[in-house]
Amino acid sequence: MGNISVITILILSGFNGTANYRITLFTLTLLCYCIILLANLTIIITIIVDKSLHEPMYIFLCNLCINGLYGTAGFYPKFLNDLLFSTQVISQAGCLLQGFVLHSSACADFSILALMAYDRYVAICRPLVYHSVMTKKKISVLVFLAWLLPLYFLLMSTVTTISTLCGSIIPKIYCVNFLISNLACSPSIAKDIIPFINYSFYILHAGFVVWTYIYMIKTCLKSKENMNKFMQTCVPHVFAVMVFSVSLLFDLLYMRFGSKDLSQHVQNFMAMEFLVIPPIINPLIYGFKFTKIRNRILFVDNFFRLKLQSKKQLLCHL
Repeated sequence: MGNISVITILILSGFNGTANYRITLFTLTLLCYCIILLANLTIIITIIVDKSLHEPMYIFLCNLCINGLYGTAGFYPKFLNDLLFSTQVISQAGCLLQGFVLHSSACADFSILALMAYDRYVAICRPLVYHSVMTKKKISVLVFLAWLLPLYFLLMSTVTTISTLCGSIIPKIYCVNFLISNLACSPSIAKDIIPFINYSFYILHAGFVVWTYIYMIKTCLKSKENMNKFMQTCVPHVFAVMVFSVSLLFDLLYMRFGSKDLSQHVQNFMAMEFLVIPPIINPLIYGFKFTKIRNRILFVDNFFRLKLQSKKQLLCHL
């Protein structure tokens, strides 16, 4: 039993087979992470700076982008570092922390997307009471809960995952609480609680979003004005929900029921999908579709271009 207690370093075996193209993968991953940082920071700073964007829909969008940065920060720096070395290891504490960040980010994404659906529901189905319902105080409480509940649930599930390990191989390119609990020497209640908490959280939020949009579509069919409002503000949200749900669903289903015969490259792609596509797509589709955000970004871009041109002209005269 003495040897069991000393397992504190875990091996991420998902990197097997990547030795021949690690430099290429490192370059593409770094480029992807830079795009994620630039796109999300642009939306966040634009919304914070422009007071005309301090409305519920944009506040929720800002939090969605912040969560995108939070979740990807739990994966990309470690992944990029691992690509530079021949062995990919992580401490048990570091593994638990990474699992907590990735899980809580995924749950927070669903919470914020549910808030955005609720905001659109009130705006379209109850427009006369929108401003009295979506007050600053209520928005603050909703945003606080959207962050608190995922962090609390995942903190509890992460704490119950802490145990003596009898194995050291994580068959993935990052840590997941479910896989850590599989390495425990003795049966843990966390092995049953973790999937139940995660799936319940996702199902409840997804069900709320689906119900909300079914109700909104029924309402919009009665009014051309409402339908135009739905197409302008809700279609990006529907697309964002679908992209995130499908990306996450593939990874969760494969991790629980997937075939071991699937190639490591395909497994890695499925594992990275929800960490690549939604963080890039969300700020881009909202930035292009929401007129206020797009106009503000274009205004700033034109401002700096004119300033640069004036400096060039001044230097030419000198």
